[in-house]
Amino acid sequence: MKIGTTELLIILAVVLLIFGPSQIPKLTRMVGRSVKSFQKGMTEEGEGDSTSAEEKETI
Repeated sequence: MKIGTTELLIILAVVLLIFGPSQIPKLTRMVGRSVKSFQKGMTEEGEGDSTSAEEKETI
């Protein structure tokens, strides 16, 4: 199921009506930080597993 251009424009219009033009930059910043934090957590989780196994071997 793909979202087309028309659907994206409708979603954008609804978001603009709900939050107003002054809140959009704050909202996008918050979403961007959340995505970055999630990606960082996923990366650290994968790295954390291998280091804990190495630490167990040295002890």
